[in-house]
Amino acid sequence: MSSSSSDADCSYGKEVECSEIIIDVKDVRRTRRHSKCCIYMVPNKLREVKKEAYTPKLISIGPVHHKKKEQDNNKEQDHKKELENMESLKLRYFKEFFSQRTRIGQKELANIIEKREKNIRHCYAEEISLPEMEDFVKMFLLDSIFIIELFLRTAARQECETDDYILSKPWLEEGIKHDLILLENQVPFFILDELHRRIERSTSIPKSFINLACNYFFHNDNCKIIPKEKEVKHFTDLQRYFYYSPKLESSDNIIAHLYSATKLDTAGLNFKKWKEEPSEVEDRRLLDIKIENPDPLKNFPCFNCSSLLHCLPCLKCFWCLKRMQTSLVIPPFEINHGTEHIFRNIMALEQCHYPKEAYICNYIVLLDFLINTRGDAELLVDKKIIVHSLGSNKEVAKMVNKLGKEILEKNSCYLQLAKDLNEHYGNWWNKNIASLKTVYFRDIWRGSATFVGIIVLLVTIGNFLRPFAYHK
Repeated sequence: MSSSSSDADCSYGKEVECSEIIIDVKDVRRTRRHSKCCIYMVPNKLREVKKEAYTPKLISIGPVHHKKKEQDNNKEQDHKKELENMESLKLRYFKEFFSQRTRIGQKELANIIEKREKNIRHCYAEEISLPEMEDFVKMFLLDSIFIIELFLRTAARQECETDDYILSKPWLEEGIKHDLILLENQVPFFILDELHRRIERSTSIPKSFINLACNYFFHNDNCKIIPKEKEVKHFTDLQRYFYYSPKLESSDNIIAHLYSATKLDTAGLNFKKWKEEPSEVEDRRLLDIKIENPDPLKNFPCFNCSSLLHCLPCLKCFWCLKRMQTSLVIPPFEINHGTEHIFRNIMALEQCHYPKEAYICNYIVLLDFLINTRGDAELLVDKKIIVHSLGSNKEVAKMVNKLGKEILEKNSCYLQLAKDLNEHYGNWWNKNIASLKTVYFRDIWRGSATFVGIIVLLVTIGNFLRPFAYHK
């Protein structure tokens, strides 16, 4: 009896101990994201590299920064004032839209958002901190109407440019444009498109919303092929669409090593800016990089004139020799002070949403391999492949190297290109000619001395052989 009772006590004691360590799990979100999810918080490892690249400076759109507005305002008074001004501007645009632009009532458009509430919420990786339906609808209606009205005013710029608060100030217009591209500052494209379709008939500008968006962001310069509305998830995604080419395909591996631009240059590779010709496809995009190789001479590297033309540039006047040079053809890349922020947000989108099709990340990593020093950047600038307004070539190299930081690749669409470039540099003929150029033709003075030395050597050999020739 005593033994059994003691055993019972022990087992009861164990139960008590176990119950004390049971984890109480409440309100845990599902680990799988919805298939519609496309708007993300930027990962901390990317944010820590450059925080200001992902935070709106002038205007907050959507729920992600809506919930942070109060915290941010307490930290920075100047930022608070700017955001407050933009909130009042949103309301002014909202009022003018319904009083002057359309006769459709607010309720009708609010009902569209209310019906699509679940779909809108599914687009965000983070939970939207607006549980009340009324607050949710108000925020999305205000932000959506502001964007649509801004796009409509931009399309009719000549009529309202002088009077409009935003369009009359280029610095403000550019700042808002940059904020509308930020990944965390997005509204799903489908709800903007649906609202615009409802009001399109009552506006004086009969353009689809995708056309209005392209006109606003690209001034129709790059709008030769307009994407379908269903293909675009938001404005960050729209930016990505216009940079990559549909012809690109990812490999199963990543680039482990690639020589820099100056090293490839010394090995005789010709860096050439892509120039549009009538025979070429009109919509050539930034990422379409290819090698032009003299195919008939592929198996006979000693007849490839790349290195020879590099050592003796004067031979480039001979057209047939120039055609025998290996070239890397790269579309021009225009860099200004806003380029880094645009690319950082597109790359953050790819890291979160397109990990196996991270074409922009692949492009930046390729540039990171090619540009290590100011000399590498200078070479590409001299070839007009990179056009920038950053002040110095050193800043270009610094920007490219920082862009590639903390980027994780699963595969690369430039793997074969990198292999071909490494093979070109490692070729014995190109390598020896590169050494010859470095040692004997580094500059005009050393090249001239080498040329004179060769003539003296030939004359000496001729003088040595002359008696034998006369003797015969």
